[in-house]
Amino acid sequence: MSYRFMRTLVLFDLPSDTQEDKRHYRHFRKLLIENGFFMLQESVYTRMLITPSAQHSVINTIQKNRPPAGIVQVLCVTERQFSNMECIVGEYKTDIIDSDERVIIL
Repeated sequence: MSYRFMRTLVLFDLPSDTQEDKRHYRHFRKLLIENGFFMLQESVYTRMLITPSAQHSVINTIQKNRPPAGIVQVLCVTERQFSNMECIVGEYKTDIIDSDERVIIL
């Protein structure tokens, strides 16, 4: 039996104007994490699935628990397509000193 690894990406843009909107956002985000998704970047979560039936089950769960307002998009790609993703980042600046030295003289 041959399995084809797939990645399911969930992209969402939910309103956060009222307390109720924020509550729906938190509930949806918690649902994703409880179902094995991890954050790729803000409002983009991903999960690896190995069978089409698992993929359909996850999509059905997301559809049943979607927030009443906002946009939720689901994209399924192969693991090979996902691994070909290019990560382009700018220069990262921070005030945190990341050093293995025990004594740091400022």
